[in-house]
Amino acid sequence: MTSERYNAREAEPRWQRIWDEQAIFVSKNDDSRPKYYVLEMFPYPSGRIHIGHVRNYTLGDVLARFMRAKGFNVLHPMGWDAFGLPAENAAIERKVAPKAWTYDNIAAMKKQLRSIGLSLDWSREFATCDPSYYKHQQKMFLDMLAAGLAEREKRKLNWDPVDMTVLANEQVIDGRGWRSGAVVEQREMSQWVFKITKYSQELLSALDSLDRWPDKVRLMQRNWIGRSEGLLIRFALDKATTPAGESELKIFTTRPDTLFGAKFMAISADHPLAQAAAAKNPKLAQFIADIKKIGTAQEIIDTAEKQGFDTGIRAVHPFDPSWKLPVYVANFVLMEYGTGAIFGCPAHDQRDLDFVNKYGLGNTPVVCPEGQDSKSFVITDTAYDGDGRMINSRFLDGMTIDQAKEEVAKRLEGELRGNAPVGERQVNFRLRDWGISRQRYWGCPIPVIHCPKCDVVPVPDDQLPVVLPEDVSFDKPGNALDHHPTWKHVTCPKCGGKATRETDTMDTFVDSSWYFARFTDPWNEAAPTTPAIANRMLPVDQYIGGVEHAILHLLYSRFFTRAMKATGHIALDEPFAGMFTQGMVVHETYQKADGTWVQPAEVKIEVGGNGRRATLLATGEDVQIGPIEKMSKSKKNTVDPDDIIATYGADVARWFMLSDSPPDRDVIWSDERVQGASRFVQRLWRLVNDAADLGKAAPAARPASFGPDATGLRKAAHGALDKVTSGVERLHFNVCLAHIREFTNTFSEVLQRPGQPTADLAWAIREASQILVQLFSPMMPHLAEECWQVLGQPGLVSEADWPQIERDLLVEDSVTLVVQVNGKKRGEVTVATAAQNPEIEAAALALDAVKLALDGKPVRKVIIVPKRIVNVVG
Repeated sequence: MTSERYNAREAEPRWQRIWDEQAIFVSKNDDSRPKYYVLEMFPYPSGRIHIGHVRNYTLGDVLARFMRAKGFNVLHPMGWDAFGLPAENAAIERKVAPKAWTYDNIAAMKKQLRSIGLSLDWSREFATCDPSYYKHQQKMFLDMLAAGLAEREKRKLNWDPVDMTVLANEQVIDGRGWRSGAVVEQREMSQWVFKITKYSQELLSALDSLDRWPDKVRLMQRNWIGRSEGLLIRFALDKATTPAGESELKIFTTRPDTLFGAKFMAISADHPLAQAAAAKNPKLAQFIADIKKIGTAQEIIDTAEKQGFDTGIRAVHPFDPSWKLPVYVANFVLMEYGTGAIFGCPAHDQRDLDFVNKYGLGNTPVVCPEGQDSKSFVITDTAYDGDGRMINSRFLDGMTIDQAKEEVAKRLEGELRGNAPVGERQVNFRLRDWGISRQRYWGCPIPVIHCPKCDVVPVPDDQLPVVLPEDVSFDKPGNALDHHPTWKHVTCPKCGGKATRETDTMDTFVDSSWYFARFTDPWNEAAPTTPAIANRMLPVDQYIGGVEHAILHLLYSRFFTRAMKATGHIALDEPFAGMFTQGMVVHETYQKADGTWVQPAEVKIEVGGNGRRATLLATGEDVQIGPIEKMSKSKKNTVDPDDIIATYGADVARWFMLSDSPPDRDVIWSDERVQGASRFVQRLWRLVNDAADLGKAAPAARPASFGPDATGLRKAAHGALDKVTSGVERLHFNVCLAHIREFTNTFSEVLQRPGQPTADLAWAIREASQILVQLFSPMMPHLAEECWQVLGQPGLVSEADWPQIERDLLVEDSVTLVVQVNGKKRGEVTVATAAQNPEIEAAALALDAVKLALDGKPVRKVIIVPKRIVNVVG
């Protein structure tokens, strides 16, 4: 026996040091073995890892270690998503340089990540704020600019007039800047965009091929891309009510069948018709100014109270020249979607119904559910958006919705106004081009120069990277690059005249949209990728990350991969063959009587006859146990990974994260179950030591035959091996751990039998102990290395091949079948697996319960479902 207790505090750093010294997790690009690329979404260097990181990276690490043991050249890299606004906020609040703050955080978090024992290839590490990284991002921007995939266009944006910067929709709270509190304005500004819409249909269609992605993620992307088939309709405007120069209003609708239910038209505040009307109507101009204060976030617009202003303009119904519809400027219509105008059919759209109920415009149902009396069918507060037949729709009455859509399209396509049809079938997408300009310092500089004479001039390749200046000041509001005395002033590469650099930097989503490709050969200084290597190592076989990135990050990465293909950097379309979204780590909340939140580490939990009671460790006062919620600093229900690792060791934290819940669901943090995981570690340690002692008597050569005890143990070992192997391949890690526990129980029973084992059983014990250690080695690698040494095995278990499954041991000698009489269960019968139907029938009829049920009646038929049921029909 080596030691009575396993000492994680001593063992874990030692094995991590050995792994590093021997560089066993370094992946070689010229390795002839088949590749396997496993990648977790890389972290933002905030300064500390949280317990969610431990779960995320442990999931990927189990898979990486398993595939390495299965003989693959595993690429499992790590880097840092290092640009972003938090570094600028830290610079302002702490008076430190963003670069220094970021790299200090990287050093701290890297040390923490190493303590988890992850099998990472740190030789490929980079941070996106490294000039050696963003140099290549700038090169790809220029390539995309040349290929027509990047361009400059005017856009409506949220502008904070105090901080003098553009705000993302999420940074506008109740119409005010999240930091300054100033009322946000909408401004039209020139922005750099990536033309993701060129790939709208391709990005949508390719989702069908991503069969190793969660259905919910693919659905979220489909909805975001938002393909819709409909009709573009040109409504004529009543000349008597319309500003000079305006004659028609174009709308795109997916429900042209509901035209006879129209009650109003609504246009965006930015629509040219709204601007023309506001020029002569101060009240309308003020209304437009007011609604622009809520910003451009779709979620805010959807939940805000529906507001409108009747412009006095009237639109003419396309099927009835005498039918005039009021045109409103409305706060729920955006210029960015469709044509910036809609027609409102309130009976069949809840948003439109809320609007007309507020302004007293009424509604007319035009679709009646099947079986409903059309004369009595009315709409009050809830719109009907289901199927049915057309009513109150003149020539459409009685048609289905699809028939009505076709009829309306046919008629309006055939009607001309001027040289164009009134109606035109169109396919629209919700997806909009990706605006990448950010008015902030800590981001990748956009490599273009603005020249008064030559306009926009790309920075020449030999002048890349355009490096951020380090001597910047954040004393003034706005972008520090704008305030720098020298950085932005340059000579035009084209004409040699005075010019200025672009001071906008790239959206940080750009940095993370291609990092997976850079990991394949981060040493290439000449180009973003080495195509031959990237094409061999990509796509990522298994990508792991939170569902919060299921839309934008994944969609942008899919676009960027196609853009890199179009510009010659790689030769594939999809970056991630498999996608897995892990659940969160959640915890109880605790509150004192005064409402202040208390950290779990400050609370003592006692279980008694009245249930669970929480008290403050320091004072003994009662604490209220609150609901289980996502860990957050505001509610103080967080757990520090360093504390857990220091107390129990990394392997205990890893085992708990894997065992307590399916990996795609939330895991509830429980100190009691963490302690249970710690006890199981010690149990494994004792079991392996006992097995090592008993296995010493085993013969070197495999015995010619095995007795019942040895055979039983070998069946249990290879059965567990088979189940854990298939479980890891399917990412069912919690199921794998249950099988390991089950096998541990069986193994323990064998080891506890009195007396010395026979030679064949000793050999089986030695084999089983090796299999057991390898089964838990991907989950608890430090303990596994220590046990591997106890067993006297050569080398490291981290480098050992995965055990071979002996399939013969998985075949059962007997099978138990349910016996029914006339469909009702009467008992069970156990027969040899190879038994033929006559033997099975005879054994079933011999059961006393069957004889009793038949009560002397003759047997008419016996139906045998192999390995399941025997049904006797009397």
